[in-house]
Amino acid sequence: MEFPYIILILTILVAILIILISKITSRALNSKRTVEIFLISFLVISVGFGSIWAFIGHFFLSAQVAANIGWAPGSPFQSEVAFANLSIGVLGVLCYWIRDNFWTATVIFSSIFLLGDAYGHIINMIQYSNYAPGNAGSVLYMDIIGPVILIVLLIAYKSMGKNTA
Repeated sequence: MEFPYIILILTILVAILIILISKITSRALNSKRTVEIFLISFLVISVGFGSIWAFIGHFFLSAQVAANIGWAPGSPFQSEVAFANLSIGVLGVLCYWIRDNFWTATVIFSSIFLLGDAYGHIINMIQYSNYAPGNAGSVLYMDIIGPVILIVLLIAYKSMGKNTA
């Protein structure tokens, strides 16, 4: 199974586990808290750890990652992408401790980056017939699905009142 799918499944499983633990320990669990649990799981695990993993790949395994994307190795773009991923990853992890509008900023930043990546992958497919797994596979799908999930969860969370049942 490809890493983007693993991180998605792990994120969902962690959120479900936290919800189950909350129910077992009789902690208050309303709709807003449930959405909050899913949102923080996506921010910390998918955005945070997922982006740090992407940094590691683009920085330390740049030749392999470039080959998987269908690009020539050795381009300085890899370091730039690596540090952009590291920045997003740090923001995602910090969402565990810093809340409110920090979450909004992290969702906006990561969504613009990922949707921009998706655009680049699609253009690469159209202009250069690049259907390499790292360009046209799970990475492309998650570059679109991830931001959609984050934006929907954030809007749902922000639109719920303080004591939504």
